[in-house]
Amino acid sequence: MPHPSPRALLDRHGLRAKKSWGQNFLGDESILDGIARLAVERQGEAVVELGSGLGHLTERLLAHGARVVAVERDRDMARVLRAEFGDAVRLVEADAARADFAALAAEAPGGAQAGRVAVVGNIPYHLTSPILFSLLDQAEAVSRAVLLVQREVAERLAAAPGTKDWGLLSVLLQQRGGVEIDRIVPRGAFHPPPRVDSAVVRIDLHGREPRVSDARRFRLLVKGGFGQRRKTLRNALEAARIAPREALEAALVAASVDPGRRGETLSVEEWEALDRALGPAPTP
Repeated sequence: MPHPSPRALLDRHGLRAKKSWGQNFLGDESILDGIARLAVERQGEAVVELGSGLGHLTERLLAHGARVVAVERDRDMARVLRAEFGDAVRLVEADAARADFAALAAEAPGGAQAGRVAVVGNIPYHLTSPILFSLLDQAEAVSRAVLLVQREVAERLAAAPGTKDWGLLSVLLQQRGGVEIDRIVPRGAFHPPPRVDSAVVRIDLHGREPRVSDARRFRLLVKGGFGQRRKTLRNALEAARIAPREALEAALVAASVDPGRRGETLSVEEWEALDRALGPAPTP
């Protein structure tokens, strides 16, 4: 029996979508099934669903054999999930942007293979960046992420070097592995419909081994390079105080990177080469 529509479920439980929480519920069975197929690669896989809402994606994940840990901070939505799924899912009432994936992997029914979970979710637009940085910070506990995000954000994450969309998160995510846009989801597929279209992105966090001297400094390096896009790379990195001027000049030469270029023109490999050329980061 199919999960009731978002409107029907809200009516059943006497609720309305909360605009201030960015609640836009997806009820399209075909799209939900496609997301679940991307997220669940094998029967019995542990999957953390961020912002489970009314449970439409939860139902599809269960149908594909996932062992679901549902993270939901809205008490009204948690009440719906308990009523609709009972003990079929492990419900954690918490903020998705602060999820501890290692702990959730341990809490997954039956545990998680290699201590990693797949992460999936229809992400409120205002939480997209915090959740993506959280995934990067906890990459060792996450195998892959399949997220429904604003289309414009998806295009930035999957962008190529030298394009206007290439930025900090593009570099950091693609340094880890592939970022692919699976499909565009029109605004009319949601209840209530948002003002923009969305997209499903699949992020592989273990498809590539980062080649840097210091992961923390690398993030600061790239952030500095993109911090003032109109400046040359030399001037942007000097302004960000990544390293003394002489050390920066020497590193740019060693990495074969023209200091007159701008940060958005550098590939992942060039950013990594520049970080390695800077040598070990100083101890704080």
